[in-house]
Amino acid sequence: MNAQEKKMNDAPLLSVEGLAVDFTTMDGIVHAVEGVDLEISAGETVAIVGESGSGKSTTAMAIIGLLAGGGRVASGSIRLDGRDIAHAGENELRTIRGRDIGLVPQDPMSNLNPVAKVGTQVAETLLAHGLATRQNVQQKVVEALTAAGLPDPEKRAKQYPHEFSGGMRQRALIAIGLACKPRLLIADEPTSALDVTVQRTILDQIGAMTRELGTAVLLITHDLGLAAERAERVVVMHRGKVVEQGPARQILEDPQHPYTQSLVKAAPSVAAARLRPEAFHVEERADAATDASATPDGSASATDNIVEIEGLTKVYPVRGRGEDFVAVNDVSLAIPRGETVAIVGESGSGKTTTARMLLKLIEPTSGLIRFEGKDAASLSRAETRDFRQRVQPIFQDPYSSLNPMFTIERLIAEPLEFYRRGSGAERRARVRQLLDDVALPQSMLGRYPSELSGGQRQRVAIARALALSPDLIVCDEPVSALDVLVQDQILTLLGDLQSEYGLSYLFISHDLAVVRLISDYVCVMKDGSLVEAASSEEIFTNPRDPYTRRLLASIPGNELDIAS
Repeated sequence: MNAQEKKMNDAPLLSVEGLAVDFTTMDGIVHAVEGVDLEISAGETVAIVGESGSGKSTTAMAIIGLLAGGGRVASGSIRLDGRDIAHAGENELRTIRGRDIGLVPQDPMSNLNPVAKVGTQVAETLLAHGLATRQNVQQKVVEALTAAGLPDPEKRAKQYPHEFSGGMRQRALIAIGLACKPRLLIADEPTSALDVTVQRTILDQIGAMTRELGTAVLLITHDLGLAAERAERVVVMHRGKVVEQGPARQILEDPQHPYTQSLVKAAPSVAAARLRPEAFHVEERADAATDASATPDGSASATDNIVEIEGLTKVYPVRGRGEDFVAVNDVSLAIPRGETVAIVGESGSGKTTTARMLLKLIEPTSGLIRFEGKDAASLSRAETRDFRQRVQPIFQDPYSSLNPMFTIERLIAEPLEFYRRGSGAERRARVRQLLDDVALPQSMLGRYPSELSGGQRQRVAIARALALSPDLIVCDEPVSALDVLVQDQILTLLGDLQSEYGLSYLFISHDLAVVRLISDYVCVMKDGSLVEAASSEEIFTNPRDPYTRRLLASIPGNELDIAS
């Protein structure tokens, strides 16, 4: 091999140098990405990490030529096999997309055509690049869906996206992204909305397929622990710039930039990896873990528990089928006063249905819910009104749970007005106090939800939940849609508020790394039933049920060996 051939073989598959991306907006030019440099070799996995707005997805979209309206590559180069494609025309980019660079986007429901069958959408990619004919395209579609791990691919190819679960839709996107066997796959937050078990399965599937094809991967994520587990190298972005990059293990163990250090500190998966069973001093909390008055299984006395649930069941009749659907089956648990009980499980496990029955949003088919010793089903109208003030929810998506037509002041004041708490001046004073409680500036009172970030909107939702001074707050996936830094802020805020006001929490989540950080007790649900309930340390250090062990093994970053 001569020197020229060796140089070509050593050259990276993708080389980005001095990349700058600008967006033209009503307020002028926004410099979204500035001076980004990165390289990816053939077969290598590189992760870009950072919070929302850091420029990681914009960098990825610039590489594949799919910048949103008003966006353009202002300067720099994007070389694929030595060819600069930074300013390639649309015809050239159409050839590159799919065949040379594949894409697995974040939200499968908005990236799959809802009115086209899944098989048709895979076929479009194959036909567009001449990798299938009309005669053999169906066979190729089935092969692509099989490779992506979809069961019964012949049947699935004839179904629509709404007939798929979240994990199945993501597998369909993987099939589309890898159908043409590209040399580079961009995976943009491919598992952020999925359960931990599905998340691990999807990432394993991407890893297996790309290894088999020799495909390089650019993984976009906000979770540094996940990035370190899945990538050889990590690129950290903050406010449009690369602040640090290097081998994944080095970045995780010895971060140099303050922003990277904050990511490492805030990542739940990294914290969970540090909290190995051998790191716990279980004997120091043995009394608390075994005390009957401190267990979530309903055995504590009414004076110790704010809520007791016994034999709770919810059955939905299903038209056209011989049997009904049992969403929740004979669940019993208790929420000790001033403590946090988490319900964990995959989608469809019944955890949210249980929470909605507790909130009296849906009626149970059978079973008993006692709030401070009283049967919630037998409350009078006045008692129900009092119950709804003392038990408040915080939902997963703050944008859909906040009226977009209301200002922040009106949103927080609404429950006070509805329940006629205080005079107008007293309500205004209460709203300002609540903003201080959730660490939001008074200047936000006149803004609307669309003008706030995701973390700020969730703080508004928390302030509204606190407005009536509740005793119990039901948190249904309150941080799953947030970046790790914002997650850390919200979890810290919830902990501080609990300490200050003696709040009790029912915390619904599929993210066990988050649950490990916030909960006192954990209830594990599967297929509508409670399979295990114990103190948080007991669950995480000595899980008894195989399903619980499988959930714990699926936590992102679980394979990381990090010193405490």
